[in-house]
Amino acid sequence: MFPWTDYRLWLAAGAAAFLTGAAKSGIPGLGILSVPLMALVLPAKISVGTLLPLLIAADLIALRLHHQHARGRQIAALMPWVAVGMYAAYLALGRLDDATVKPLLGALVLGMILLEGVRRQMAWDRLPHHPAFVAATGVLGGFATTMGNAAGPIMNIYLLARGLTKEAFVGTAAWYFFIVNVVKVPLFVHRKMITRESVLFDLALLPLVGVGAWLGYGFVSRVSPRGFQWVVFGLAALAAMKLIW
Repeated sequence: MFPWTDYRLWLAAGAAAFLTGAAKSGIPGLGILSVPLMALVLPAKISVGTLLPLLIAADLIALRLHHQHARGRQIAALMPWVAVGMYAAYLALGRLDDATVKPLLGALVLGMILLEGVRRQMAWDRLPHHPAFVAATGVLGGFATTMGNAAGPIMNIYLLARGLTKEAFVGTAAWYFFIVNVVKVPLFVHRKMITRESVLFDLALLPLVGVGAWLGYGFVSRVSPRGFQWVVFGLAALAAMKLIW
């Protein structure tokens, strides 16, 4: 399953692990590139499952840095709807073959990049606190995170709509993604998206998550993250289009 001797696998997966760590340490948006990078060098479903333990490791780093600022009520309101979206994606993964999932992953990444771009352009810092808005973001977020570990832009919109401070935003997101990612583990194991071989591969990549988090934490104070994120979004869009076509 894993072409262990292929240098392209190690380059792409290593970059994905590094970006995952950097994204969780203070440069949100970088993680979107990890999804297509993994899928370019691994079967689509396995790529999603392989990325998950790296995300959980990065979540633990984010919790260590920001856990005290979380707002549990915002997470609790969302979770029932997230569960609906996660279950829908779980059923879909059981019915779709790898050839279908790969372009679907590419389309999902492109959709998330477009959503984030529209949010920034329209300055969606506040949205109505309507139950329908909570339900829609919960279902979409649950589906996107289970299908492709790609719910970041959806959660950005939801948390910004809550009017949270920067510290509360980061802390709440850290707890949300940690909880959701841990819940996904048994689902991915059951779908054989996480295997013994993928876990061994993740263990080899784990130090790069730490390096990415450490460098990302220092990087964010020296360089404008906004411009850097658009470069990453551009690369992610190119990789996503390659998955589709």
